[in-house]
Amino acid sequence: MATRKPVTYHCAATRWSLNDLLAALAQRHPGSMSRSSIWRIVEEADLKPHRSVYGLTSHDPDFEPKAHAICALYLQALRVFEHGRVVICTDEKTGMQILQRKSPTQPIAPGKPEKREHEYIRHGVRALIASFVVASGQVVWSLGQTRTSADFAAHLATVVHQLPEMQRYDWVVDNLNTHWSLDVCRLVAPWCGVPGVAKALRRGVQRRAFLSDPTHQHVFHFTPKHGSWLNQVEWWLSV
Repeated sequence: MATRKPVTYHCAATRWSLNDLLAALAQRHPGSMSRSSIWRIVEEADLKPHRSVYGLTSHDPDFEPKAHAICALYLQALRVFEHGRVVICTDEKTGMQILQRKSPTQPIAPGKPEKREHEYIRHGVRALIASFVVASGQVVWSLGQTRTSADFAAHLATVVHQLPEMQRYDWVVDNLNTHWSLDVCRLVAPWCGVPGVAKALRRGVQRRAFLSDPTHQHVFHFTPKHGSWLNQVEWWLSV
């Protein structure tokens, strides 16, 4: 019963509580079990029918090979870094509110706890773009008011400038359109010593193929659809 929806047993609740389980069971088998017995059985089975979490299923048909390829990059990142190849995870966090307390915090005093002002001043929102170097743990970040294609390309240039010159750069990014824009292609083309012909990069599929070309010095690895959690910098941005 606990693994099925309450409506199956004519219960109006959206998810089970112990009392609802007890009432539904009593209708089918009066006096068969106590509330404490139900709790013990559910606890031993490691079931939490009162809880639910959000999930997102990727329908990318190539999810597994793409995921394996990105995980393989992480596993070999330290070893290849010693030979001039760097794995970098890049993403952005948007809509960050910049708030300031209206009055300073009052420090602790005898008989009084620290007192923080609850009113605040809004200073708008910012977008944080960050890159995480897997082998070294270094984080390079850019903070601005927008997250346009030009902003993303400028961030990539900042990252390359702060790193020692490498023989190859592997960028792990998700499928946001700013990550495979014409601005990014124009930036990367001269780095790789290849012509960036705008006519050949009009369509998104062409730009993604250009950026993913394994023969280039800078190679972009796109996470599977709904698989951006495979990007390691996501954990840093969520802090």
